[in-house]
Amino acid sequence: QVQLVESGGGLVQPGGSLRLSCAASRFTLDYYAIGWFRQAPGKEREGTSCISSSDGSTYYADSVKGRFTISRDNAKNTVYLEMNSLKPEDTAVYYCAAEPQPPTTVQTICVPRLFGSWGQGTQVTVSS
Repeated sequence: QVQLVESGGGLVQPGGSLRLSCAASRFTLDYYAIGWFRQAPGKEREGTSCISSSDGSTYYADSVKGRFTISRDNAKNTVYLEMNSLKPEDTAVYYCAAEPQPPTTVQTICVPRLFGSWGQGTQVTVSS
């Protein structure tokens, strides 16, 4: 059974940075696409960043492009989301998710309904 555990959330001032971690257990990430999604109160869950297992290609939503960086360390079975220049509108619960790498582009798969395994989420609050 796939298990994902997020950590690293918290309260940060606008313009600050956080690094989220997603540790996988009971399976290896090597053959999985990984995504970071977020859900703010009253809004639908949305994809922010995804990374392919096959070639390491990445996709970023326009709202986070240039500020967020997704990376993976297969040796540690962990995926990271580096978030810089945070804005109040980045406030949300952040989830990581995994799905066996499909034969398509990482941009195509970076939607919540295409991922089957989810972590419990970590709260990120950007406020002064």
